Amino acid sequence: MSNSLSSEIEAIAKRARNASLHLCSATASEKNQALQAIARGIESNRKLLKEENEKDLALAEENKLSEAMVDRLRLTHERIDGMVKGLRQLIELPDPVGTTLESKTRPNGLEINKVRVPIGVIGIIYESRPNVTIDCAGLCLKSGNASILRGGKEAMHSNRALASIISEALQASPLPADAVQLIPTVEREALNHLLTMDQYVHCIIPRGGEGLIRFVSENSSIPVIKHYKGVCNLFVDASANLQMAEQIAVSSKCGRPGVCNAIENLIVDSSIAERFLPSVAKKFQEEGCELWVDDRAGNILNDFETQIANDNDYAEEFLDLRLAIKVVDSLEEAIAFVNRFGSGHSESIITSNKSRAETFLNKVDASSVYWNASTRFTDGFEFGLGAEIGISTDRLHARGPMGLEELCTYKYQIIGDGQWK
Repeated sequence: MSNSLSSEIEAIAKRARNASLHLCSATASEKNQALQAIARGIESNRKLLKEENEKDLALAEENKLSEAMVDRLRLTHERIDGMVKGLRQLIELPDPVGTTLESKTRPNGLEINKVRVPIGVIGIIYESRPNVTIDCAGLCLKSGNASILRGGKEAMHSNRALASIISEALQASPLPADAVQLIPTVEREALNHLLTMDQYVHCIIPRGGEGLIRFVSENSSIPVIKHYKGVCNLFVDASANLQMAEQIAVSSKCGRPGVCNAIENLIVDSSIAERFLPSVAKKFQEEGCELWVDDRAGNILNDFETQIANDNDYAEEFLDLRLAIKVVDSLEEAIAFVNRFGSGHSESIITSNKSRAETFLNKVDASSVYWNASTRFTDGFEFGLGAEIGISTDRLHARGPMGLEELCTYKYQIIGDGQWK
């Protein structure tokens, strides 16, 4: 690793640590003022953002990225509006910092308060989606954390434009200018060095493909909150409303196939498979979705173009217009399939039977489990969190969409009146 790059990353980490020591005591008003300034900056720089994003899209086409990956990269006016809306939703949310979680007085008179505080410095490593730059910066600012952002090469121009808007807003705000920093290079060397900065950085959150997340987890000396692959499943139960099931299935897969909360597997009860599968398969193929099926689904769909699925297919996050289908004989078999092949992200059951729904909700091991709704709602904005910094598939210390409270830890504040033993 070059000495100059190593020194640059260390300097960024040191500045972030210093910024975090000031940011942790910023008032809600000061943080909201900065968020409002970023929102205004995005609105007034739409032309710049679109121009820089077009450069990234041109490189994506040149590098022959899949359409689903290009979709993740694209900044439409609607998505720019979404970033602004997310920031303004954050402004409306209560400041989590300083909340007393628990308070008690000991027999010796000591008053012990458990108080929510920021984590400190958070490094976010992500790929493709430029809106992550704004989501993460905004959430970290509101929760009192300094952030170091390292985007992927696919969105380099878009991320730099967004980072410049954030920097300009911070310089005109009461918050430290170094509260949000973008690593200016996409070289892997820079990432390698950032992962050793445990003296200054307190948490790493990787967002991207499974390969990136495994690399970060295996090479970081800093605690990592992981968002592993999103292998999400939808189970259509014997008592499902089939019209509802069809609408949710097609939307959950084809609406935006390149996102982590899209379904990858469709599980269908055998008692309704012959009625349901041909109709839904037609809708999928109209959307250009490839179907990978087990033998039973294949026999039902013999008039359709399909491929035989194996265990590797059921465990894969396609992030594309490709869906694996499994026919099962019972709710128990469906739950076993989900717990075996799902990644702990989001799972859903479509059923009109409350008892069967509750069994699924209780027995499926995932961060978010749905009854009669799409897995696509696993999203910080949809959960009312003002976007999210990631969907944690870990169990410690956060699980599911990570909003403001999940970006905090706590400390004890102890008040005495002279106790010494």
